[in-house]
Amino acid sequence: MATSIDEKTTTDATFKPLHERVSEAMERLHVPGVSVGIMVDGQEHVAAFGVTNVNYPSPVLPDTLFQIGSTTKTVTATAIMRLVEDGMIDLDAPVRTYLPDLRLQSEDVAQRVTVRQLLTHTAGWTGDFFADMGRGEDALSKIVAAMAEIDQVTPLGEIWSYNNAAFYLAGRVVEAVTEKSYEGAARELVLDPLDMTSSFFFPEEVMVRSFAVGHNVVDEKAVVATPWALPRTAHPAGGLASTAGDQLRYARFHMGDGTSENGTRVLSSESIALMQTPAVDAAEDTKMGLSWHIRSVDGVKIVAHGGATNGQQSSFLFAPERRFALTVLTNSGGGSRLAEEIRKWTFEHYLNLTESEPAHEDRSSEALAEYTGKYVTSMTALTLRVEDGSLMMDFELIGKFPADTQPPTPPPTRVAFYARDRIVALDGELANAKGEFLRNPDGRVAWLRVSGRVHRREG
Repeated sequence: MATSIDEKTTTDATFKPLHERVSEAMERLHVPGVSVGIMVDGQEHVAAFGVTNVNYPSPVLPDTLFQIGSTTKTVTATAIMRLVEDGMIDLDAPVRTYLPDLRLQSEDVAQRVTVRQLLTHTAGWTGDFFADMGRGEDALSKIVAAMAEIDQVTPLGEIWSYNNAAFYLAGRVVEAVTEKSYEGAARELVLDPLDMTSSFFFPEEVMVRSFAVGHNVVDEKAVVATPWALPRTAHPAGGLASTAGDQLRYARFHMGDGTSENGTRVLSSESIALMQTPAVDAAEDTKMGLSWHIRSVDGVKIVAHGGATNGQQSSFLFAPERRFALTVLTNSGGGSRLAEEIRKWTFEHYLNLTESEPAHEDRSSEALAEYTGKYVTSMTALTLRVEDGSLMMDFELIGKFPADTQPPTPPPTRVAFYARDRIVALDGELANAKGEFLRNPDGRVAWLRVSGRVHRREG
């Protein structure tokens, strides 16, 4: 496996074992290309592996662009925090303060939803709502208008469920108060001040540089995924392409005091801290700040995000107290498994942090029956049934991510409980993925949260 290394970073034996781990995982998981950026005690290293496109192979380079997907949400939130400091946005003001024509399925929610609830994924409506409204400057206003038709799944402000559509609305708020396009405002407020000169929204900006093409794994083989670009409507939620080097630069900023590398004040240290302060409970043992996922590993605070687009998966995290950062950019739908393996390995190898897997609990068939049934979102339906004393999960794809060809449906998997209402998948590509049942006030199981999305129980 060919490896490219950023000449500005150290190439000594410190990172050779990391290269070996990445190369082995790429071959095993059929990931064509990877770019890794890591900071350990202030020492930075960028390395690139494999090819950008299996059909027209070119080497991945340290400055190859990958789609970072939903890590873009933190850029949107950073832009909003700049506007908060400028007095143009109030986090606790209703969104209608800035978008008076906002219409949602629930008029009550449309009146009350705040900017803060957009950034903490607690608005409660269907989050995976995708539509291509064209490349015009009105793309966001059009998709916000279309949000009047999407379901309100959970009560406003009460349950965390990952919400792409909320960030369309957040991006539209940025447009409204700045009177600029979302992309122009994000560049002026975040990308340019942080000198992120290798981060772009539009395909025409990306295609003149080295860039990665997405792939899905079909029959143990990487196959190019099309189309490459997300619709413009998705830009505030996941539209940025970037490099490992720019992602490390971004990590340094959010681990700092709010100044850029040239000393310019971009945000106050208080705003940086607020973004990384737990605001609501999220999935399992994770908390949600203002766009950041926050958790503790062996007492060390980890701030993270990641992203998935059509055949590309990215991971991004930092530990402010340890001056550690890691980004893993991949051009495969299976890249999330590689990124998770590399994350765990780097935690153990460079931070001396280990995470023990919780013990599985035995449940009788009668106890398992409480959880059986069908749980549905706009994208997937999950059916839980008891088979041979085990709880089984079946998958059905009922919605489509913007793609010409959808990835294969995962096969059924056994799931086991490791806490009262928490489960972990045991089989195949979903092994170790976790889920959580949520209950109504009367104690009945009403939802199942998997991959951060709340699935509503039918019947």
